[in-house]
Amino acid sequence: MNRPSKRDMPVVILCGGKGTRLREETEYRPKPMVEIGPQPILWHIMKTYGAHGLDRFLLCLGYKGWEIKQYFLRYREMHCDFTISMDGSRPPEIHNQDGHETWRVTCAETGAETATGARLRMVRKYVDAATFCFTYGDAVGNVDIDALLDFHWSEGRIATVTGVHPTSRYGEMRVDGPKVLEFDEKPNLAEGVVSGGFFVFQREVFDYLNDDPDLFLEQQPLRNLARDGQLSVYLHEGFWHPMDTYRDYLYLNDLWKRGETPWKIW
Repeated sequence: MNRPSKRDMPVVILCGGKGTRLREETEYRPKPMVEIGPQPILWHIMKTYGAHGLDRFLLCLGYKGWEIKQYFLRYREMHCDFTISMDGSRPPEIHNQDGHETWRVTCAETGAETATGARLRMVRKYVDAATFCFTYGDAVGNVDIDALLDFHWSEGRIATVTGVHPTSRYGEMRVDGPKVLEFDEKPNLAEGVVSGGFFVFQREVFDYLNDDPDLFLEQQPLRNLARDGQLSVYLHEGFWHPMDTYRDYLYLNDLWKRGETPWKIW
């Protein structure tokens, strides 16, 4: 299978959902803009890809998409010092830009109510590479993107999904009669594997998408890819965690405060 340059490969990120289970944080902003530490979770996800040399991003916007547009339109001003002439006689002068991102970011409006598969289909005109990455804007992990891409190309299928072991919200105990021998607050369910996002697709994946605005990628398209023998799973044994609920928000931010950030590979 042909291997394009990573710099030419778009990373498509779904950023349009309403995040209703995280309403404490998403009532006034889209879920990808909810922070872990000082930066939105979307920034953390993009930094993961950027650390592996992928810096071309395609964001599928929906609910409160303007908040994401504004973040990137004003990114330099928010992260750098600047000097501004209040009378408008000179353009703003941006300082200390060394080391800042070289990202190329396309923000595409895909509708407030559009389903995941339909969002992907709507941005196909921006996907001009044979291979591209695709993920959700609400989960972080120390996924080895280079190894994921190598696996995808070696398997030679249209689609690869990263499989992860889900974390139980309940404490797991190992007991001996009435005595607790070991207690794990957030155990990984080692026997189960679920989709953790971090997909790799060949452009032929668009043949599995139709123009139905209610088309969910996780339903018919992925099922048909699997039935056609065109879906691989890359098993990720490292850290992965979504931000689905307020409990997840508190957990990820507590890790950040303690400096225990296994997804921070940059």
